[in-house]
Amino acid sequence: MALPLSKNQDIQLHIDSVTSEGSGVGRFDGMAVFVSGTAAGDTVTAHIIKVKKTYAVGIVKDIITPSPDRIDVDCTAFRSCGGCSFRHISYEAEKRIKTGWVKDAFLRIGHMNVPVREIVTANTLRYRNKAQYPVGFDNGIVAGFYAQKSHRIINSADCALQPTEFAHIVDTVKSWMTEYKILPYDAETGQGLVRHIYIRKGFATGEIMVCLVVNGSKLPYSDPLCERLFKIEGVKSVILNENREKTNVILGKKCITLGGEDCIEDILCGVRVRISPLSFYQVNRDTAELLYKKAAEYASLSGSETVLDLYCGAGTIGLSMADKAKKVIGVEIVPEAIEDAKKNAELNKIENCEFYCMDAGAAAKMLKERDIRPDVIVLDPPRKGCSRDVLEYAVQMNPKKIVYVSCNASTLARDCEILTELGYTTREATPVDMFPKTHHVECVALVMKKL
Repeated sequence: MALPLSKNQDIQLHIDSVTSEGSGVGRFDGMAVFVSGTAAGDTVTAHIIKVKKTYAVGIVKDIITPSPDRIDVDCTAFRSCGGCSFRHISYEAEKRIKTGWVKDAFLRIGHMNVPVREIVTANTLRYRNKAQYPVGFDNGIVAGFYAQKSHRIINSADCALQPTEFAHIVDTVKSWMTEYKILPYDAETGQGLVRHIYIRKGFATGEIMVCLVVNGSKLPYSDPLCERLFKIEGVKSVILNENREKTNVILGKKCITLGGEDCIEDILCGVRVRISPLSFYQVNRDTAELLYKKAAEYASLSGSETVLDLYCGAGTIGLSMADKAKKVIGVEIVPEAIEDAKKNAELNKIENCEFYCMDAGAAAKMLKERDIRPDVIVLDPPRKGCSRDVLEYAVQMNPKKIVYVSCNASTLARDCEILTELGYTTREATPVDMFPKTHHVECVALVMKKL
């Protein structure tokens, strides 16, 4: 049977909805057609670039009738950069879409009707406290962001999601590289030196770290670079990160301080946090505070509870709850993260927190041997969610509540269904928009033991 569409065909298409990747979806003779950069309610001329048995992919050739959700795009790099999905629609529409994704995940994947509260966020512009700019050469030094689904660099120092100081820093490094003839790294040949300009900022303190990721162990002419960077307000640290591997992983394991401090600091929910180049830290600090406050609200601590923080990372969630708990126990499999957690506890003189480098099963066994039963378990896993083993270990500890923090609504819904099988019920969930203008949405859910 012939397919209704063919490659390079132009069609008129009405966009009905938006996928979890941010692409608009319409139907043509029953076939789903995915078109990025569209909004629900658009009628467009779509140019078909790919046809499969059950779907096709198109690009916008012309907007015939715009959606009521459309707004003017405020970024010249939007069409080419792969960073944002929703610069072309109103924020009200974006919130509605993301809330719908969370509700749909619970219904379709978790097979449960969970009350989903209004999405929360603190800011929609200049919210990122971390940026990684790939560096290359194209008739001169270029640095910016990768084009969507490619390694082609879009030369753009400024981004509406990042602090204005970052553009000044990038331009300073590019100027220094040009003046001293410092070559960027070429992934194809393995030659060249500077791979990435990596910047972090503490929003509460204003402190900035500049880290150059290089294909080597030394940086020539680093003194004049440091001199120029330290003239930029907020810059407290200039670091060299060594990465000689032929890999897409940005950071290597070895860091050398070229000037200033080894770390910068920030304050999150009243907790002072040390940030090194390799430390995990929430990218949107202001909205992370709202997420942690919602997690604390769901935990509803009175001061007598023991809290187990699985996947604790650098300990920030557990440390933010420490003043309301009898004891906090943090567990994480990454040794460097546990070291950061211990340093953060020491920095804040928090004495009722313990941190262990182990997996969830080992933690459950250790707590059982010590006759410790957590009243509340906080889960904050990576995008893939928890394995069934981890959920079973958590339930075996018989907590009254599980506060589940997730960056993937689909795996959250899947895991909440498993927890339902294991004797718990998901009372409600709150979406948290940590990354406005992108297709990402976080969520925190309250899961309680069935009575």
